[in-house]
Amino acid sequence: MADLRSNTGGIRSPNPFWLASAPPTNSGDQIMRAFDAGWGGAVWKTLGSPIQNVSSRFGALNFRGTRAVGFNNIELITDRPLEVNFREIAEVKRRYPDNAVIVSLMVETEEEWRDIIKRSVDAGADGLELNFGCPHGMCERGMGSAVGQEPKVNERITSWAVGYSTVPVLVKLTPNVSDILPHGRAAQRGGAHGVSLINTIKSIIGVDIDRFVLEPRVGELSTNGGYCGAAVKPIALHMLAQLARDREFQLPISGIGGVSNWRDAVEFLLLGSSSVQVCTEVMLRGYRVVEDMIEGLNTYMDDKGIANLDGLIGKAIPSYSEWGNLDLNYDTVAKINPSSCIGCQLCMVACMDGAHQCIHPNPDGTRVPFVDESECVGCNLCQIVCPVPGCITLEEVNERLPPASWNQHVDSGATLRAKKGVH
Repeated sequence: MADLRSNTGGIRSPNPFWLASAPPTNSGDQIMRAFDAGWGGAVWKTLGSPIQNVSSRFGALNFRGTRAVGFNNIELITDRPLEVNFREIAEVKRRYPDNAVIVSLMVETEEEWRDIIKRSVDAGADGLELNFGCPHGMCERGMGSAVGQEPKVNERITSWAVGYSTVPVLVKLTPNVSDILPHGRAAQRGGAHGVSLINTIKSIIGVDIDRFVLEPRVGELSTNGGYCGAAVKPIALHMLAQLARDREFQLPISGIGGVSNWRDAVEFLLLGSSSVQVCTEVMLRGYRVVEDMIEGLNTYMDDKGIANLDGLIGKAIPSYSEWGNLDLNYDTVAKINPSSCIGCQLCMVACMDGAHQCIHPNPDGTRVPFVDESECVGCNLCQIVCPVPGCITLEEVNERLPPASWNQHVDSGATLRAKKGVH
């Protein structure tokens, strides 16, 4: 089997799957149960001056009747005494010495940073994660994303933390910026051993249209929260890849954002992550989701002949280019497999109304649509809406069918429709 051992900035774990700092890492009992399930590491829910959280605090975006694809959270940092947290950290490390315990931190002054870092290290933390990303509640107090959005402040506080810590320091970056590069580079200048990204995205999940109040509702008020879950994966992958391909940025990355299964994790690894953090999927399905992630990653690496994570990390980065470098001569067209097509014609509707009008009723009278290859631009929309996996493929072509061939189909199709009284 492949070697799944991970090293992110000096923080080592038996596999790259870490729990992100969130409700699933709120206590020692939870993290020990997670390690029993197979998680390689856990980032403790953010420590600072304990606060009182609100009720309710979570919201979800459900798409077409599915379970939550997007998740919103207005919960803040730990509401448990620091002494209790540090005692539990020590107990977890005593029982699980081989698993990585990373402590997320968020305070204000240099003196507070020095104190909480010392206490975290003394408790046995394998690493620290500086929470520069929280998009609500704490940022109004000058912490969280208020730090992460200011490169100079990011650099200054990171340098404090690195100076006071004897274990590796990761900086958790906020996605609530126009360009992630200055913020990753600031963490690097501050001496960080690595970064983690993305934190949650500032959002409003929805509105109660009967009460006229934002969701999740706290009495008659609410606020913006942090958006996460499967829906944010494309944003996370983009920011991850931006940093991983940047020549000036040389730090390891712990990837976060929308990881729901082993395939998602592989995508993060291929774009430069050396570990992958998960939160929302655990909140929806429990700690045991890691079993399938480990098995899937192992099987994938064995099938590809990849012996360890170093052979996987960043392997897709060379394919990430600027738009102007793309091959404009590369040409594909849609092909519909008539043996698997169920005749729903969703592809035809999507193409006619939302794309390039190249999929039409078949002139032979069957429900399998006809693709006019002379007009098809290979946009992928038909493949995206098709409910049958593999029914529509995009195939490279060197020569197009001449338009005349489609005119013959149009003529015969029009004649057939006329005979049937279809207009």
